[in-house]
Amino acid sequence: MAWNSTPGYARTNIFATSRYATVANVLTFSRIALSVALLTQTPLSPAFLALLAAAGITDMIDGAIARATGSETEFGEKLDSIADVVLAAICLATILPAISLPLWLLIWIAVIAVEKIANLAGGLLMYRRLIAPHTTANKTAGVLVFLVPFVIPIFGAVIPAIPACIAATFAVIQEGHYIRLGLDWG
Repeated sequence: MAWNSTPGYARTNIFATSRYATVANVLTFSRIALSVALLTQTPLSPAFLALLAAAGITDMIDGAIARATGSETEFGEKLDSIADVVLAAICLATILPAISLPLWLLIWIAVIAVEKIANLAGGLLMYRRLIAPHTTANKTAGVLVFLVPFVIPIFGAVIPAIPACIAATFAVIQEGHYIRLGLDWG
């Protein structure tokens, strides 16, 4: 008997239900796969930037597709946040060793990363769930941080990193404030 003809299979396979197997979730899963694929490329190479661009496109459109198709779910929201963390962590782990940054900028980036982790941990402890506010500040910071690798060949690393770090600093402070006060973070 074929796997898809097994009685009741569609009800037990999470990937065969519309709740999980949505176009938006497939795009989000692909962002995780594209992020992992970045590990196979030389940082800032054309292939690396192409994979990063594809991952960024999935990040930009998955939520819009979920809203347009009425397929928004708590699972999709959590998956999106996990995919964002995976992409950011892999980018930091691959790009930072490949570029030269002054110590003060490395410390700034580390402080932002530690605060982001503290916000995620605080949300888990306070609300027993992953809290990742999708605020305008977070989205703005995400776009600026995302663009940095693409403009490094033109401006070097420091010049684009400064506005990205300013935006990320504001976003992570706002995120922590929202989480601590229990404000609407959606």
